[in-house]
Amino acid sequence: MPGELAHLELLAEVDALVGELRDWSRRAPPWPPARQAQALLHRLEERIDTLRLRLEAPLVVATLGGTGTGKSALVNALAGATVTSAGRQRPTTRQPVLVCRPEVAPAMLGISTDSLQVVHASPALRDLVLVDCPDPDTTEDAADPASNVARLRSLLPHCDVLLVTTTQQKYRSARVSAELAAAAPGARIVFVQTHADTDDDIREDWRQALGDEYAVGEMFFVDSLEALGDAEAGLEPRGEFGRLVQLLTRQLAGAAGNRIRRANFLDLVEQTLATVSTRLDTALPVLAQLDQAITEQRARLVERLGGQLRDDLLERRRTWEQRLVAEVAGQWGFSPFACVLRAYQGLGGLLSGAALLRVRTPAQMALWGTIEGARRLRNFARDKAGELTALRAEEFRTDDGELRTAAIIIGGYAAEAGLDRQSLDAVTVEREAAEVAGQLIRRASADVQEAAGRLARRHTGWLTRVVFESLLGAMLVVLLYRFVRNFFYDSWLAPQLGLAEHAQPLLGTDFFLAAAFVLAGWCGLLLWVFTNRLRQGFRGETIELARLWNTSAPAGALFGEIDAQVRAIRTWRQELKRLSDDVADLKDRIEQPEPLSRLRQMRNA
Repeated sequence: MPGELAHLELLAEVDALVGELRDWSRRAPPWPPARQAQALLHRLEERIDTLRLRLEAPLVVATLGGTGTGKSALVNALAGATVTSAGRQRPTTRQPVLVCRPEVAPAMLGISTDSLQVVHASPALRDLVLVDCPDPDTTEDAADPASNVARLRSLLPHCDVLLVTTTQQKYRSARVSAELAAAAPGARIVFVQTHADTDDDIREDWRQALGDEYAVGEMFFVDSLEALGDAEAGLEPRGEFGRLVQLLTRQLAGAAGNRIRRANFLDLVEQTLATVSTRLDTALPVLAQLDQAITEQRARLVERLGGQLRDDLLERRRTWEQRLVAEVAGQWGFSPFACVLRAYQGLGGLLSGAALLRVRTPAQMALWGTIEGARRLRNFARDKAGELTALRAEEFRTDDGELRTAAIIIGGYAAEAGLDRQSLDAVTVEREAAEVAGQLIRRASADVQEAAGRLARRHTGWLTRVVFESLLGAMLVVLLYRFVRNFFYDSWLAPQLGLAEHAQPLLGTDFFLAAAFVLAGWCGLLLWVFTNRLRQGFRGETIELARLWNTSAPAGALFGEIDAQVRAIRTWRQELKRLSDDVADLKDRIEQPEPLSRLRQMRNA
């Protein structure tokens, strides 16, 4: 029961991981490196299908080595009988030989029998299938399907464990090393030095030669011919060969075989994902340049629009000053200085009303109407021009030259990255620019309204109000005191009470004209100081808002489709990193027999 449960868990893990890989591959963006990744994953899926076929089958152990390294002799010794031809100097394995128990069919191993010799051996191999592979170090053309190398390459993906054989003379064979490196990601490895009867032990030197590329486990030094003689004589395997047989028949049997297949599968997936990651990372610098170009062009265009909005606001500060004055006056109610502010705000209307009082003839009335209509129309146009509307977006959109330059720059980087550039046509870019301008203008409108509110609150504080109301009130008190003293005391009470020899004359029109002039001048001075503070505050707020617009304005719609492609690629790449981490975590949780060797993996996902 535990074995069956472990087998079911294995199937579930394989299915889950395969499903995630397939989903990730289907979501690949239209990008040349992504299409290459899809092709690699398609080949991986084919290997996965082969693996699933072999989950119910015995462990497949194949020999790999150069000519005369004793591959066939080792197979005979493991089988306990002469099942394949052996020779020490010349290549004898022309056709792969598969050695298994009678009830095992090559089809369940995923192996084609077209160019394969099947030999049924003793029940001692009930948990193993042995494969005597062709010699790779020949002069045959690998492109020829009938060559040894072609047969070897078609057979190795179906093997779970590779018995890599060598001798004192051939353990540095470059041709064998190349074929081993190609097959190693999908298999576990056991290194075996043969010809123990004639050669010196070179295992330590061999281990050092392999150390950079392989995590080398236990190595074996065997005499295959002696071992075959012991088997034919009915003797138990002994020495190094006995430990090798024990490894293959006991430690790698049953659940251990399933763990090996799972580890082989994860090795294959890890190397494939590492290869995909390397190819993607090679193309990412160009993508980063495109991303930077999009950011720079967006910033430049948004800065230009922000500068336009800032200049427009500063040019129309009179309109915003009038609005601020009206808001301050409304918050102050009907105090003396608030009345001055209202009079200043409605000065044009007051002058127009005074002019109306002087109208005497129909011609004068027509002239007054024309002037008043023009004034009202001008005020209306000024108020509308002072507001931030979508019309500014139209002005920005008409700057075709700057937009075309930005589109050409980004298009160059997009072409180098291999991305679709159809969204960089003039019509699309102008539409996106208008959309960005509209978003910025709507934000700017809200920001300016908020800034105006802050300025109004800042200038309606109790200290500001006390200062201006006190200064205006002091002037009113002085003028009123002068009038009251003259009217009640100097011209009446003082002579009556004998405090003056004769009554002073009442103040005449000259006094009132002079008082009105002085009061108007004082009010004008106070208005100038107050409105100047408003103007300076509004200018500072506008400049600060323009700086914020330049750094944080919403510009996502501009070159949005190209940017979306870049973000989709980055997201897809991050998903690959997650998959690679999952594979690495699963590998860390798999226990493997210590004597087995494997290809070192660089986790660069």
